[in-house]
Amino acid sequence: QVQVVEYGGGKVQPGGSLRLSCAASRNILDFLVVGWYRQAPGKQREMIASITNTGSTSYVDSVKGRFTISRENAKNMVYLQMNSLEPEDTAVYFCNARRLDYAMQTVDYWGQGTQVTVSS
Repeated sequence: QVQVVEYGGGKVQPGGSLRLSCAASRNILDFLVVGWYRQAPGKQREMIASITNTGSTSYVDSVKGRFTISRENAKNMVYLQMNSLEPEDTAVYFCNARRLDYAMQTVDYWGQGTQVTVSS
């Protein structure tokens, strides 16, 4: 059973930084892509950053230049460094890992989420 666990959330003041971590229970390179999503109260879950198994990254416009996604293969970890945090970044942040099964179907694994609150 593949598990994905996030940690590193918390409360921070506007302008502050946090680093979220996503730990996978299998080789991180087995996943086609690992993404960070967030869901604010009353809003839909949105992907904000992703990294493929070849190292390509992408970001939603609202976090470009402030957030950085990275991977540490040896530890099967993906990180999200968040700088210049704004109150609008307040949300529950989720890690998603996607791979192909033997039938070439995509399989998604979700973590339980970690709360990030940006407030003075």
